[in-house]
Amino acid sequence: MQPKEIEAIHRDHIKQKAKERNLILLTQLSIFVVFVGVWEWLARINAINVLIFSYPSKMWELFWAQLLDGRLLPHIGMTVWETVVGFLLGTLLGTLLATLIWWSPFLSRVLDPYLVVLNSMPKVALGPVFIVFLGPGLLSIIAMGCAISVIITTIVIYTSFKEVNQNYVKVVQTLGGNKRQIFRMVILPSTIPAILSTLKVNVGLSWVGVIVGEFLVSKMGLGYLIIYGFQVFNFTLVMVALAIIAVVATLMYQGVALLERRLTSQFK
Repeated sequence: MQPKEIEAIHRDHIKQKAKERNLILLTQLSIFVVFVGVWEWLARINAINVLIFSYPSKMWELFWAQLLDGRLLPHIGMTVWETVVGFLLGTLLGTLLATLIWWSPFLSRVLDPYLVVLNSMPKVALGPVFIVFLGPGLLSIIAMGCAISVIITTIVIYTSFKEVNQNYVKVVQTLGGNKRQIFRMVILPSTIPAILSTLKVNVGLSWVGVIVGEFLVSKMGLGYLIIYGFQVFNFTLVMVALAIIAVVATLMYQGVALLERRLTSQFK
């Protein structure tokens, strides 16, 4: 096959992939538009209870009004800050703990049943403990966001460490590599996809932990708005807060996905 023919095939492949991505994006947008339109229509014809479910145009009016008067941004900023910190801490601590367990086979055998028990425990039940220990404030909320993701991060990454092809490890050992070099040159690079996948999961888990923490103690944040809206029967405010959470969580997820594509593009 001639080089020009190969280049032409490559261009056609790129065009086909671009068309596929555009079609997927168009389909996703269409589903969203249809969902919002049907929701609005059902509310207009009184087919659903607008007191509970509200409707998009009313949510937009409330969102825009609170955005203009400056009441909404502090709540968004506080929750996003707590979530990002909890997300980073949970991922970092989980990765460090997984590394420590991999490094010490003795520690691995000792901690294995405890990890299973901690993973099965409902993390939100630790909320009162954090409140008493850290106080009813920012630290307890961040601790909730961290605690809900750190154990699953540890288990997933440690499992990925163990599943690395041992032939690669033996090659480094044959060349005189020590355990630190094995980890740096074989274990960590081989598990980058698993770590990035864990980041995606931790986005959702961190949001759950932070929102639950704000339910319990916060006087600021999107979780507080949800509880406040429920208490005063302003379910439009509740739906606005939920919509903002969905949007920001999606943006965080897309940021992790972009990082994944950049880090793994060299392996494709």
